[in-house]
Amino acid sequence: MDLPELLVPAGTLEKLKVAVAYGADAVYLGGPNYGLRKKAGNFSLDEIEEGVEFAHQRGVKVYLTLNIIPHNEDLDGLDDYISSVVPTGIDAVIVADPGIFSIVQEVAPELDIHISTQANNTNWSSAQFWKDQGASRVILARELSLEEITEIDNKVDISLESFVHGAMCISYSGRCLLSNYMIDRDSNRGNCAHSCRWQYSLMEEQRPGEYYPVEEDERGTYIFNSKDLCMVEHIPKLVASGLDSLKIEGRMKSLHYVATVTNVYRRALDQYQQAGAEYSFRDEWLAELKKISHRHYTTGFYFDYPGGSEQNYETSGYARDYDFMGVVHGYDANNETATIEVRNKFFKGDQVEIFGPQTETFSQAIDYMANEEGLEIDEAPHPKQLITVEVDNAVNKYDLVRRKKEMEE
Repeated sequence: MDLPELLVPAGTLEKLKVAVAYGADAVYLGGPNYGLRKKAGNFSLDEIEEGVEFAHQRGVKVYLTLNIIPHNEDLDGLDDYISSVVPTGIDAVIVADPGIFSIVQEVAPELDIHISTQANNTNWSSAQFWKDQGASRVILARELSLEEITEIDNKVDISLESFVHGAMCISYSGRCLLSNYMIDRDSNRGNCAHSCRWQYSLMEEQRPGEYYPVEEDERGTYIFNSKDLCMVEHIPKLVASGLDSLKIEGRMKSLHYVATVTNVYRRALDQYQQAGAEYSFRDEWLAELKKISHRHYTTGFYFDYPGGSEQNYETSGYARDYDFMGVVHGYDANNETATIEVRNKFFKGDQVEIFGPQTETFSQAIDYMANEEGLEIDEAPHPKQLITVEVDNAVNKYDLVRRKKEMEE
């Protein structure tokens, strides 16, 4: 059975390496300009080259985002930038605008072009149009059902990609004007302020200053705030739809998010490939996805048009029951110790979980902790600090450490 590609966000070089380690088939990243995530870490030219080399050595593809909706000034220097990134060996660029599409074709005719979800492809005729122009893949709009995707796949011989996990926009596949209108930050040029997550109330024209909640709630309501997409329970249906690539949203998300989501979808896909008709979903996979910072989950448009239950009217905040504590750098089998790079303050006596692509999740009490000089310590307060801890099980490089948050009374 041929599986769809698992495509994972890489907001930084470190996240790229973690995505690859946890089972991505491909990653997508952005440079300092031309992509839709200005607030992500993004990649210099040297980092793109290093990331491509790291990925390609492990059989993983790399796609570069050039998917802004550009104004005239945004095109300045684009041809030179394309010329500079081609030698890095990137496998494709992701574009939304016909102007950028034509510039890429002129400057780098050998480079594969994927049409971004920002281009709002919702039908087979649109997919056929882009194929006729020379595109190698269409990233479908989030507003499509599985049935519609299958029809497109049956009618057009082109690679199809769709988002299966992560944040959803209130506007059509990200083409949002709220941020522009409210604080002059252009979401279509990579500078979204996430205005759809803000709290809103209703004011009647003849009663200025009198604010009414849209719902019967004294706190108002977050009327534009969508739940997060999660399709991990429906892997067989995604595969059967004809999709060639399953995309995870989140170039601005944490290392913990990238590792956890990649790990879960990789295991689910591999299990489906091995088990075939005997495949069954494991509740533990969804439980894992609830350990990352997330909004409540929805299946979006895949099965039906969303109703009111797909919005979260009470808060735009995330559910987060676990803190990301650190990254394993190495394991000493003789002393049964792990070297961990700290990301959140450790204390002696902490109860943590450790997990990884080859490491089944296990609980660990931090009974012994030493600093880089080998001196025993009771706490490790500094991010990026390297500590040594005793562990009950063998661990591997890129394994992650997390700690359940203490619930407030």
